[in-house]
Amino acid sequence: MPLLDDIEPLKQAALAAFQSAADLAGLEEARTSFLGANGRFTALMKQLGGLPKEERPAAGKGINAAKTELEAALASRRGELELRAAMPKEPTDFTLPGRRRVLGKLHPLTQVTEEIVRSFRKIGFVVADGPEIEDDYHCFDALNTPADHPARDSQDTFYLDTPDRRLLRTHTSSVQIRVMAKQPPPVRIIVPGRVYRRDNADATHNPTFHQVEGLYVDRGVTVSDLKGTVEFVFRDLMGPETKIRFRPHYFSYTEPSFEIDFSSALTRKMGKEWLEIAGCGMVHPQVFENVGYDPEVWTGWAFGFGIERIAMIRYGINDIRLFYQNDIRFLRQF
Repeated sequence: MPLLDDIEPLKQAALAAFQSAADLAGLEEARTSFLGANGRFTALMKQLGGLPKEERPAAGKGINAAKTELEAALASRRGELELRAAMPKEPTDFTLPGRRRVLGKLHPLTQVTEEIVRSFRKIGFVVADGPEIEDDYHCFDALNTPADHPARDSQDTFYLDTPDRRLLRTHTSSVQIRVMAKQPPPVRIIVPGRVYRRDNADATHNPTFHQVEGLYVDRGVTVSDLKGTVEFVFRDLMGPETKIRFRPHYFSYTEPSFEIDFSSALTRKMGKEWLEIAGCGMVHPQVFENVGYDPEVWTGWAFGFGIERIAMIRYGINDIRLFYQNDIRFLRQF
């Protein structure tokens, strides 16, 4: 059978061509010559159709076996040539010490934010987000902030020079309004984000900083629910020995309102027994009416605190400006 007699010589010629290829380009040329669409071995396979019916099985079996062997040899040679191509062109002394690559880290504020989010997620809260460029309604009006409130003055808030008098949000509470306006109760969210106020930069103030706002709305929510959540979160962040106390305060969007103080080894290290850390309260009925919630049916609480303040207490940092100077010597410590 002439076709069977041609298989072995052609296979040996292909194997020799693969082995003699000096580089990947030469190997590809050899592959095309034998196994390409117009290759010599491919042409042999095309002759199968012209064989008598009784000769086809033996010829087909011989061709398939040879093709399998050629493909394995091709893959093996390609691996050898790829390894050779990857080797250094110049001699390399592998006993030389390696170059140490500096690993990047998350910014300390990002680390603290992620820890806060993890604490809230343990008790069923989800993260919400909203725009940093806001309007008067979401930032003030809907939150029951009167028109003559000092926070709305241009000396305290950054207003943009636009016809609709947009502003940079002064707190993340504006996201509460957006979430409640879009979905019915119950609501259980936290809102980490950047906020802006017209403060002169010093050791404890910055024109831009970060807050985390929490909101829980459902039937029968009480101040005890607020206190339990606050204690859980701050003990998770500041240590199990942390103590919490509430002091009466005033916020236009909560009633009653409180300021939260905490005491722990961290505050005592700073020479203080108690340190103010956050503001909170039960959501004002007028705020519920502004978003379409019935205050006779739904109750809820909200609280917010600064992420920079938490980070400064935890890490013993005495100047908030260090977070924004991008000094690698400072950032490498976290």
